[in-house]
Amino acid sequence: MADIQKAVRLANGAEMPTIGYGTWQVENSSAGADAVAEAIKAGYRHIDGAARYENEVSVGEGILKSGIDRKELFVTSKVWYTHRSYDKVLEACDTTLKDLGLDYVDLYLIHWPAVAKNYENWKEVNAETWRAMEEIYRSGKARAIGVSNFLRQHLEPLLKTAEIVPMVNQIEFRPGYPQIECAEWCMERGIVPEAWRPLGAGTALTGELMTELSKKYGKTPAQICLRWVLQHGLTPLVKSANPVRMRENLDVYDFTLSAEDMAKIDALPRDDAGAEKPEEMVER
Repeated sequence: MADIQKAVRLANGAEMPTIGYGTWQVENSSAGADAVAEAIKAGYRHIDGAARYENEVSVGEGILKSGIDRKELFVTSKVWYTHRSYDKVLEACDTTLKDLGLDYVDLYLIHWPAVAKNYENWKEVNAETWRAMEEIYRSGKARAIGVSNFLRQHLEPLLKTAEIVPMVNQIEFRPGYPQIECAEWCMERGIVPEAWRPLGAGTALTGELMTELSKKYGKTPAQICLRWVLQHGLTPLVKSANPVRMRENLDVYDFTLSAEDMAKIDALPRDDAGAEKPEEMVER
């Protein structure tokens, strides 16, 4: 297999670092700002956030505190499902930029799709939300746009009305819950898939297989998981407050899992306990 590059090119030519630092559960405090600054110091140039995380002020402070030129960073945010109408999406983006203290984000995503459980006209709701996303892209407030947690059944109707194809789709992807079919379907259409929760809830890292592969490759179980995600063509998003682990999670470009070992991880027993599935989401 060819070497995994440290950046992937999106459909519009923008380059996105292949490993991102996730800010879910980062405190909205000086400690949270310090964690983001520390991650940037460790080498992360891709910072993944969302309005729903309620910490974008601290994320922005961490970016500023890092001292790194804004142009060197790739910053992502997401619009929550309380802001689905055209005007509310635009408003949400402006609020995010204000909270982050930035003039633009590099990637703006719809956090979750509207689904039949919550909307009788869910296809139209997604289309209207996406129309606002396209306006945000054209305005320059986001240098790329995409979706999150959209499966094929949500993307197919969206693509029928979209003027701009989503450039990214962020999905849950981890050992025991590899949404390989969805990821490959996206890649066939030029949509870059990202993986959130790539390390699972920690249980994947303590299993017999990961322990075995860790010894074989001289890498941590987390590094094995991240390499597996990368070799499937996804960009993983990871979070750690430990500076040593932060750096370890970036050190995955110097080895390659064999096809046999990739298949072993693919074949781990399905574990969808705790999986967040769009069709089961209840909007509050």
